[in-house]
Amino acid sequence: MGRRPGIDRISSNDLTLLATDRGQVPMHMAAVLMFDAGAAPSLAELTAALGERIARVPRLRRRLVPSPPGFGRPVWVDDAAFSLPRHLSEGAVSGGRGDLLREAARLACERLPKDQPLWKARLVRAADGGGAALVFVAHHVMADGLGGLAVLSALGDDRSELDDDRPGPGAAPVLQAPLPTPPAPAFPQPGPTPRELLADAWRERLRALANTPRALATAARGLRELGLTRRHRTHAEATTSFNRPTGSIRSVRTVALPLKEALDAAHARGCTLNDLVLVAVSGALASTLRSRGEAHRSFVVSVPITPRGPREATTLGNINGIVPTEVPADPDPAVRLARVLEQAGNRSGPSRGASVGPLGVAFRALARAGVFQHFIDRQRLVTTFLTNVRGPAEPIHLAGHRIASIVPITMTPGNVGVCFAVLSYAGELVVSVIADPAVVPEQDELTRILADELDTLAKT
Repeated sequence: MGRRPGIDRISSNDLTLLATDRGQVPMHMAAVLMFDAGAAPSLAELTAALGERIARVPRLRRRLVPSPPGFGRPVWVDDAAFSLPRHLSEGAVSGGRGDLLREAARLACERLPKDQPLWKARLVRAADGGGAALVFVAHHVMADGLGGLAVLSALGDDRSELDDDRPGPGAAPVLQAPLPTPPAPAFPQPGPTPRELLADAWRERLRALANTPRALATAARGLRELGLTRRHRTHAEATTSFNRPTGSIRSVRTVALPLKEALDAAHARGCTLNDLVLVAVSGALASTLRSRGEAHRSFVVSVPITPRGPREATTLGNINGIVPTEVPADPDPAVRLARVLEQAGNRSGPSRGASVGPLGVAFRALARAGVFQHFIDRQRLVTTFLTNVRGPAEPIHLAGHRIASIVPITMTPGNVGVCFAVLSYAGELVVSVIADPAVVPEQDELTRILADELDTLAKT
């Protein structure tokens, strides 16, 4: 792209994440890597394995440094003081899987030091013999969900090749390989000089000016993707009693089912796996809210989408847009699915992810005005979020030990009391239910209903 090698500058979408990271919970993502029972590595084994491989992902040893005013967006530079033990630790919990997830959620809610690479990992063992997990937490500015999986694959023992087939509409790219690993330069590399930063910033500005007509057309497509144009406007009731300002605590529950079973059910209905989960989530929300005495006509589920193909799946940074999808609260899943399929065109085509542009402009403007948190705590546009990433088809091994399952965790600020993260990995589909327990105290019941909804959809 004409940029000097060695200048790793964040994108405008990454800048939006930094500008809007003002809530009770940080803009983090996490993955809980569950090892086979009784077969977890020791901290020494993990340290040795990661120490050998961390050079494969340069950003893991880089910290984010602001540029002087007028010199462009912040850049990633090698952290000369990087030390793996500062980021990798171990601990124990007194119970089993539930306590492992509780600890993972606690770690995901802790802010990372800004003067270090923005990630941490902890090997957590369950004292009652309930297994062990490596909890990996990173700031979202480092990578989106797909990039985060690429990082984990790069650190694993096994290597494979990317699938050449592009995923169908509504699906995320399939990640089947780690990041490319060219020979690592000597560490640490010096950061760019002020002169190099300024020259790079002006080259980028000139490119942006030359691309103005294309950018305007993309912005128009982005408004359509967001459902904000007259023709494609989303008419739905977004606010429920789950939508009130959230606090600094999150809890995680999961539903798991065989991936093939879920895919077969989706194909039988002529929809994507993401559509199927959307239908189940809306059914679970409607049922739980009815128990609160609320009757809603529909919900708005914000679905992140990416323009990446499989060959861009290992690129770090964030280029996701979102599509607000209206899903009826009707008890009949067929009614819910029909409405979801009516909107499928908003989530497919060459303009996938175009909404990232207008969203970024609007959110950064709110942040500069100092009113973003006020807006996000009171927004009436979105009921919940559903993130779906397709991970490796084969198990990852780390330090010679198989990762049996991966639980995704996403942090949602503002007034969204519960959100959902979906990950397929090694033949298993895991749906995480992430909630503020003060806003959604019936999280266990919501999760049980979601499991029933998915089971019904998979078997009928």
